[in-house]
Amino acid sequence: MSEERVDVDVHGSHAETTQRIKDRLGEIERAQRIRRILMLALAAGVLVLTGAGLTYLGFTLAAVVRQFPVFLDNMLNFATPDFRFFTLYSSNESLDGWSGFFGSLANPGSLVESVLQRNQGTSIVGASVVTIIVGLTGTVVGFPLALFFGVLGSERVTPFPFNFLFRGTMSTIRAIPAIVWVLFYIPVFGPTPLSAMFAIATDTIGNMGRLFTDELEEVEEGPIEAISSTGANRSQVIGFGMLSQVFSSFIAWALYITEINVRIAISLGVVGAGGLGQYIKGQLAQLAFSRAAAGIFMVIVIVISVELFSSRLRSRLRPEEDAGGGFFDAVKRLFDGDRWLGRTNE
Repeated sequence: MSEERVDVDVHGSHAETTQRIKDRLGEIERAQRIRRILMLALAAGVLVLTGAGLTYLGFTLAAVVRQFPVFLDNMLNFATPDFRFFTLYSSNESLDGWSGFFGSLANPGSLVESVLQRNQGTSIVGASVVTIIVGLTGTVVGFPLALFFGVLGSERVTPFPFNFLFRGTMSTIRAIPAIVWVLFYIPVFGPTPLSAMFAIATDTIGNMGRLFTDELEEVEEGPIEAISSTGANRSQVIGFGMLSQVFSSFIAWALYITEINVRIAISLGVVGAGGLGQYIKGQLAQLAFSRAAAGIFMVIVIVISVELFSSRLRSRLRPEEDAGGGFFDAVKRLFDGDRWLGRTNE
């Protein structure tokens, strides 16, 4: 009798466990179905809103079909860049197409001459140098104030609500894009690269300063307490206890903002502030799409070059890269071509 009861209890327990598993699987399947329905509803909502937005902007498929041959013709013109104005040499020698590019490279002196030419609108090379200088100089000019506002904007340095004075200033600067800031400086410096440089410097204060503030909010408390226990004053605690922890991050963010500022310098040229943007705008205004394509080609070269240099420099700043050597060893490694190209793991 007892054996039969035990057998019934075992089978009953097994049946209950199986039922609980089935119930749980049913709950999971229902949850998955609800999730799929919600995702489909969300996707449908996004498509409806996108369609409504396109309709509001006046988009019609008929207009696209009607203008497609013109669009294709323009793209074909962009696919055949004309480097007639790449340098003063290519312009004087009337070298069209890629001949202007390779002919200028075959005469390195023409590159130097174009760089030294103060009238940056005479060649693509000159405009490119102006664009790079505007981006780099704007970053350097804006860096000190970005550091000042970034440090004082951190609640770890300045107690709330006083830190919000600096945060609010940076937020106000970020709310105004660089292409609007340049309009504030044009009455002072005119539509020149100087206006673009100061616009970028102002924009840098807001963008870079905010990144600095966020980094300081995440520092470890241990080093701060250790420095404080030695009797250090407030500035020493900030310098050695906080900034020392984020030095590499600050440099990395500064390089990242530099990449962005070079791109911004290109766009500011559209409003007449010089550089490649102004050259491209001038060529497009004349419907010279092939010559505009040459300027766009140089934009791509500049952006990729700056990003490549920045990424390799950031990799050299990693602490583990310089482990096991002194200061002069670290400097020497910075000029090691194989390490820059990633050919060694030493």
